[in-house]
Amino acid sequence: MTQTRAFGWRPLLLGLAVMAVWGSNFTVIKLALGTLPPLLFATLRFTFALLPLVFFLPRPQVPWRNLAAYGLFIGLGQFGLLFIAINGHIAAGLASLVVQCQAFFTIALSMWIGGERLLKIQWLALACAVTGIGIIALHGDTSTTPLGLALVLAAAACWAGGNIVQRRSGATNMLAYVVWASLFSVPPLLALSLIVEGPVAITQGLRAATPLVWAAVLWQSVGNTMFGYGAWGWLLGRYPTSTVAPLSLLVPVFGMGFAAWILHEPLPAWKLAAAGLVLGGLCINIFGQRLAARRAAKPI
Repeated sequence: MTQTRAFGWRPLLLGLAVMAVWGSNFTVIKLALGTLPPLLFATLRFTFALLPLVFFLPRPQVPWRNLAAYGLFIGLGQFGLLFIAINGHIAAGLASLVVQCQAFFTIALSMWIGGERLLKIQWLALACAVTGIGIIALHGDTSTTPLGLALVLAAAACWAGGNIVQRRSGATNMLAYVVWASLFSVPPLLALSLIVEGPVAITQGLRAATPLVWAAVLWQSVGNTMFGYGAWGWLLGRYPTSTVAPLSLLVPVFGMGFAAWILHEPLPAWKLAAAGLVLGGLCINIFGQRLAARRAAKPI
């Protein structure tokens, strides 16, 4: 019953605020990576997402193995790879765009695991997105390398795996779910940071961290997790998913905008064309399925 209420300007502003926070996240990551090693940064992100909320939010009534799988996919997979990629291998703005390919990886996993079929309109959406990614690959430079593109695509695939795990859990409180799953993100990230980056780099990073760097860490945990997932869950619980979900298309718009504004990343024609194709593919995937369903439901 709550999902029939009108979507007024106040929930719209709240949704836009969430998209702005999630979009700015990529620029914030880039700024902090000048001081903190990427795996250490990811460890801190999930540590502060876990603490202190884990002591106040009840554990979701899902199996521990489900929480563990989600924590590994999202913590170690999505964010671990994303932080490594943005650390000199891909521009932050492009990372915010490419990682949205998780939508297509999610569809692919649903087809593989659940036997779902790809609609004709989804093939068109996929073709648009792949063309956009191809343009990015052809225009690689020192700020965006093939390795960086591959790492972000791998992060998107891990995000998709997390989507499937979360969908199967049936969890309704996403904030509590993400917080408790962080229990399984922190240990492997910390272990890899110790092995790959080493105690010396970790100590140097922590000693060099300024208040601005710690603010970036808190932006990750408080902004993205507490505010982002809390507000997003509130919106999805009160308004139709078909109204709220398309707002997520604005994440790469904010992502590329903040990167251009704060990091002075250029926006040449090829980058805008690639963004248009990827976002176009996402739009077709979201709205095309609904149009196809409406046509199928109409009496002949």
